[in-house]
Amino acid sequence: MTTSTAYFWTAPILPKFHNNETSIVISNSEISWVVAMISPGMVTGSLAASGVSDKFGRRVTLLASALPFIVGTVFVLHATKPWLLYIGRFSWGLGSGMITTVTSVYLSEIADKEIRGTLTAGTRFMFSFGALLMLAIGSFVSYQVLSYFLIVMPICYFLACWRIPETPYYLLKEGKVDIARKELLRLSGSKNEKMIEEKLSQMRSDVRKEMQRSSSVKELLTGKQYRKAVIVTAGLRFTQLFAGSIPIQQYMGRIIQQSNCGLRVSTALIIFGAVRFAVGLISPMIVDKVGRRPLLIYSYLGSCVMLATVGVYFFLQQVIGIDDESSNPFRFVVFVGIIISIVISSVGFDTLIFIIPSEIFPLNVRSVAMTVLNIFSAFMTFIVVKGYQPMEDWTGLYGVFWLYAVMACTGAIFTYVIVPETKGKSLREIQVELQGDIYDTPDDQNEQDEVEINENTELKDITR
Repeated sequence: MTTSTAYFWTAPILPKFHNNETSIVISNSEISWVVAMISPGMVTGSLAASGVSDKFGRRVTLLASALPFIVGTVFVLHATKPWLLYIGRFSWGLGSGMITTVTSVYLSEIADKEIRGTLTAGTRFMFSFGALLMLAIGSFVSYQVLSYFLIVMPICYFLACWRIPETPYYLLKEGKVDIARKELLRLSGSKNEKMIEEKLSQMRSDVRKEMQRSSSVKELLTGKQYRKAVIVTAGLRFTQLFAGSIPIQQYMGRIIQQSNCGLRVSTALIIFGAVRFAVGLISPMIVDKVGRRPLLIYSYLGSCVMLATVGVYFFLQQVIGIDDESSNPFRFVVFVGIIISIVISSVGFDTLIFIIPSEIFPLNVRSVAMTVLNIFSAFMTFIVVKGYQPMEDWTGLYGVFWLYAVMACTGAIFTYVIVPETKGKSLREIQVELQGDIYDTPDDQNEQDEVEINENTELKDITR
């Protein structure tokens, strides 16, 4: 919720800038920088989260991520010049990068395979709920009041996360077996000691095997055993970002104004937020029932059709000249098309790009992989979001939406050819499928590398 309120801040605020409802004098070019500055912050946050989460734990990193949100909101609240907004948005990106990097790792390490997808999708539901709050409140209150609301969110987030447990995988990695056993018992909700010991034994075996391997960025990018995972996750992030869901949502208010659909911007944003919230309710129930591959393919194809349709409308409006709000029978095409596209993408690829990476990278490179992936994602997001306004000026809105449609179609093809199914598989089973003999090497071939994990063993010291 904290991330989404900061993320969707631009949707209700941009129309206020264009209508001169704030004391800040800002140009279209400066607005594009305000929208885009969250991405460099995410790069910094992802880098910080990788080191902090491996040294101090997943829980501490999640708690620490609240601070950048508070600092960023202070800058936004007192901004009188665009550069103060840049700093505020950068700080929000810093916190978002930390949360995004660690949350996927955290959930993959605490959840059983039967509910891993549902639990991760549940975070997207909370993201949608935060978006609804921002769009509903932001459409009707002043810039200042909205900023005060944003200060409350990270404080509530910090208090909510205070009592969450550390992950057993991380504790085993640090050699804290007794604490790992206690946290595993707490997470499982079971008092069956035999079952707990079996789980713990399997975790210790997996941790030992994975931590005997290198965990550097170089090893991640060059290691043959990680090659497919890197290609899959990078390809999905690239096609998801260039399919346009992020810039469309951040420029939603402005797009509605330009479409002349007859709806007030505030009404359109509330409807959009409510629909997204409703989709967030059903998405967790679908992810672990349908499977990753079918959801990805059909959501990409569905978005492609809707985005292409919206592009046709803007072509008719901006090139042919169908622009009379009262007589245009197609004036609702843009709003309905975008709503359907967001519904489809929210159930499919917008949710799954957060689930699949945490499933297909092994423990020894998971934090590094999520950091690299989030840096790549932030860099691509910056290009897509910052490039939205120049591209609209160059090609018109129809060119923008047609490009997004082409990339959505590309995403469907990429998924069909490359992406494996991970539904219902344990993290170990996924690694065996991805790496084959490279992963599932008999233990007696690695006796010289094996160590016993106990309370005095720190596995981080044996990585190469």
